[in-house]
Amino acid sequence: MNGAGGTSGGTGQFFLGLIMMCGGFYLLLNGIVVSSNFGFGTRLFGFGSGFGVSGGMVLIPLMIGIGMVFYNSKNYLGWLITLCSFAALVFGVISSVSMSLRTMSAFELIAILVLAIGGLGLFLRSLKPAQAAPPQAQ
Repeated sequence: MNGAGGTSGGTGQFFLGLIMMCGGFYLLLNGIVVSSNFGFGTRLFGFGSGFGVSGGMVLIPLMIGIGMVFYNSKNYLGWLITLCSFAALVFGVISSVSMSLRTMSAFELIAILVLAIGGLGLFLRSLKPAQAAPPQAQ
């Protein structure tokens, strides 16, 4: 009977590593705080030292493009304006996201990293073929 991954590795190590890895990465991702400063008055893009494009300024060509597409759906310029302004809006929202790790003790962080990285190590080791035991002298 083959073990994890079709090799002679340990099935127990596979499941223990998978459980540890999932638990550790869940706790690590649960400790990350995601915030955004996106708004209609905030700058999405900056040009030079003083000029910036805000979220509201990106909505103007989006509305014009949508109007052009609804008026004539075969208008390539309307589709181009709509898609480019939508892409700029999505890019601005994603680029305004900031992530930080919540406050936790050193013990919590070490326990999370041991679970995540130790579980990953066990998981990957179970996918290797098991070493045959050396013959014993009698």
